[in-house]
Amino acid sequence: MASVSLAEAPAAGTVVGQVAALWRYPLKSMLGERLERLEVEARGVVGDRGYALWDGALGRVASAKNPRLWGDLLAFRARYLAEPRAGEPLPPLELTGPFDGSDAPVTSLRSDDPALAERLSQRLGRAVTLLDQPPSGASLDQFWPEVEGRAFQNVTNELVLPAGTFFDACPVHAISTATLAELRRLAPGLDFAVERFRPNLLIEASGGSGFVEERWTGGVLAIGDRLRLRVEGGCPRCVITTLAQGDLPQTLEILRATARHNRVTAGIRLSVLAGGPLTVGDPVRWLEAG
Repeated sequence: MASVSLAEAPAAGTVVGQVAALWRYPLKSMLGERLERLEVEARGVVGDRGYALWDGALGRVASAKNPRLWGDLLAFRARYLAEPRAGEPLPPLELTGPFDGSDAPVTSLRSDDPALAERLSQRLGRAVTLLDQPPSGASLDQFWPEVEGRAFQNVTNELVLPAGTFFDACPVHAISTATLAELRRLAPGLDFAVERFRPNLLIEASGGSGFVEERWTGGVLAIGDRLRLRVEGGCPRCVITTLAQGDLPQTLEILRATARHNRVTAGIRLSVLAGGPLTVGDPVRWLEAG
């Protein structure tokens, strides 16, 4: 596995890019919403991973990280029927997908429809319920395929979720256009579509090449007048990047290339120091840690 040499961090106050695109994922492991504006609170993007499916027999949150059971979640898209607001109950969802089978027409159901859980259970082959609050100690199963560079090979293990959330680890996730361009350069012929990585924000990098956002680790990204996001480090990738979703086909080579060229890492994990709005076109400044 090749090592990566990172350049020095930018000077404090440097504009390192601008917000190119934004996503929110209302129901964990389903396709989400591409939006022009998001609101960020201490928990993360308001409404992001607000809902999840629960497998009572396993005592686990349903996640496409275990694609042998839940890969079909990525055939569905979830959107809010009203804009969620911090501190208020979540509005209902509209779920769109092949409820009657992979070859069936796409249909839509609301999350407050009493038939939803039964229809999803039939489609997924396991009894599920819809949750908007995680049980104490909630966890999921994650499958690790055979990819050189990962500590686990062809095994499934348990991931305990951060308390009170349906997140895997961090509250906010970003990736840069520079990282996607670098992966395409290093592995031509593979489709490193940003949607495979399921970020909250895509940052159009202002300068430099390579995996530039990892150079921001330890600092703070200032976006707009109020939003401040601490860069906790690079984001390790998982099997979800390889799965079929939307118009993207399944291919394990996406994860293998990420392992081969950048320690199975693409993008950065962010925590929230101060909430605020996040809008496409906002400049992104890097501030020194401290």
